[in-house]
Amino acid sequence: MRATCDLFCAVVDNLGDAAVCWRLARQLATEYGWSVRLWIDDRAPLALLRPGIDPALAQQTMDGVDVRHWCQPLPQALPGDVVIEAFACELPETFVDAMARRSRRPVWLNLEYLSAEDWVVGCHGLSSPHPRLPLVKHFFFPGFVAGTGGLIRERDLALPPPHPQRTELKVSLFCYDNPALPGLLDAWAGGDEPMLVRVADGLARQQVEAWLGTALATETATRRGNLALETLPFLPQTEYDGLLTACDLNFVRGEDSFVRAQWAERAFAWHIYPQAHGSHEAKLMAFLALYGQYLPSAVAATTTAFWRAWNGFGDVAAAWPAFRTALPALGAHAGGWAAQIAQPGNLADNLVNFCKERIQLRVS
Repeated sequence: MRATCDLFCAVVDNLGDAAVCWRLARQLATEYGWSVRLWIDDRAPLALLRPGIDPALAQQTMDGVDVRHWCQPLPQALPGDVVIEAFACELPETFVDAMARRSRRPVWLNLEYLSAEDWVVGCHGLSSPHPRLPLVKHFFFPGFVAGTGGLIRERDLALPPPHPQRTELKVSLFCYDNPALPGLLDAWAGGDEPMLVRVADGLARQQVEAWLGTALATETATRRGNLALETLPFLPQTEYDGLLTACDLNFVRGEDSFVRAQWAERAFAWHIYPQAHGSHEAKLMAFLALYGQYLPSAVAATTTAFWRAWNGFGDVAAAWPAFRTALPALGAHAGGWAAQIAQPGNLADNLVNFCKERIQLRVS
């Protein structure tokens, strides 16, 4: 099915929302031949994630995707066969009215945030009739298990290379503002093991600079104790994916880098997006419960303790030694885990099939 698709993205987390939407839009265009318009209110993150995109242009085409500025008022446009609102962003009322005027009304999806919580399976695919118009919205949930929409994974995603032998532990560091980080840096600097930490541009680097008490230029190296630090430039998506496979341990955040760390088949630690009143803890624990089912019980307990501490629910420096000891087991587990979460199929393929069935029903 060659479909036309409008994908709407309102940038809240200035990288995460744009990163997920760009991967999906590009995959629908290049792998499935869909004609995709990506409406995004802030093109600056896209210009970082995909060099060549001009954040000043209101319309441009890149990798087969028609990138449009989601501005107010939205320019008149005939809605596509499929309309996707990412992460419950609210569509312009004029566009929704135009959807209702189509003789063959679009398949309307709300692409939800990723979660391992049990209720996701029961909610995936549920419909919600519009209160005023003859339109129905369906909720499409990414996920790790059967009965969900699966995870974004391109068909040509290469298998990670074998792990090279190293004399130092190589770590990538990408996180939100994290009060636990200074204590972990202290533990690394004062530890017995040589470590190389490659620090992402942005909040991670700002925190490292505050810990060092000095600013660092991009692509420079410095050392404190047994800890060597390298500052990275902002990496486009493809280069960042490569960084993950080149490290022994990846600290990732949010949704996009979290999923890519799992496809990289390396040990990782997740900084979940912090929410008020600690409500993100349930989402963190839901993933740990699922992930831990496939680990030796001691390794699962150690991983849970460290991840909780990294997310503000414990002492991360105290939890580090046991987690470090568990890294070989986590690395050995990573390939099997990637195969496990690939079983529900990739998100784009599941989304295409979901829409194809509903379009055929409407045609017939």
